[in-house]
Amino acid sequence: MSVREAIILGVVQGLTEFLPVSSSGHLVLFRQLFGLKEPHLTFDVMVHLGTLAAVVAALWDEIALIFAGLRPMGEGAGAERVKAGRRLIFLLIVGSLPAALVGLLAEDFITQLFSSVTVVGAALLVTGGLLWWVESRAEGGKTVGKMRPEDALYIGVWQILALVPGISRSGTTIAAGLFRKLTREDAARFSFLLSVPVIAGAVALQVGDLLVTWQEGTWGPIVIGTLAAAVSGFAAIRGLLSLVKRHSLRVFSYYTWAVGLLVLILTHFLHQK
Repeated sequence: MSVREAIILGVVQGLTEFLPVSSSGHLVLFRQLFGLKEPHLTFDVMVHLGTLAAVVAALWDEIALIFAGLRPMGEGAGAERVKAGRRLIFLLIVGSLPAALVGLLAEDFITQLFSSVTVVGAALLVTGGLLWWVESRAEGGKTVGKMRPEDALYIGVWQILALVPGISRSGTTIAAGLFRKLTREDAARFSFLLSVPVIAGAVALQVGDLLVTWQEGTWGPIVIGTLAAAVSGFAAIRGLLSLVKRHSLRVFSYYTWAVGLLVLILTHFLHQK
């Protein structure tokens, strides 16, 4: 993989992982558009590690609370923080389980979907419709600190939809959070936090491949792609948190509808030839 390809895929991964436009769908499209080869599994894991670093940097208060929840329970004010941290950890586990289970059970079927540009185009239209629909709902006043396990489970069930390339993970989980009466900012924050178990798990499973790559000395493009994903991911998180406070998510509906229609039209004409 060249440095140019690494930067393109890193930036695309970082931006689209958190913006409600579908990272998986855009990676499929960019590989087709630019004729990029399927990246080595190690590169894929490392750019996800870059997006994990972006979440940690952008949401450090929540990440620090999670670490506090891993400490032994003490007394006084410290005990309350540990309790709050453990509660957040539990909510993230509950929210992550549905998609994890379905992903394992339907792995082969989901993998096949990634080979279809038509599926991506249609799914992008669905993402746009979802974002448009959810904006008709009145904003609630619930914060992450007031969430209940059933809220996390509801959001987690919606996250199953994002296993389809072209349906945005952040879009579906933010929408689900709004349906559960979270504030716009807290719906986005919990959505971003839900990416932590997924990314951390993927990295942990591929430690062996990372060590092999290190020994082969092929880290140049991988490091550059990881940095590109981290920087663009941080910008996407901060940008979206600022945007949801003041503006409608429907701006992303227009984008995903336009890209989805363009993909379907081009695919149709290419098949006619």
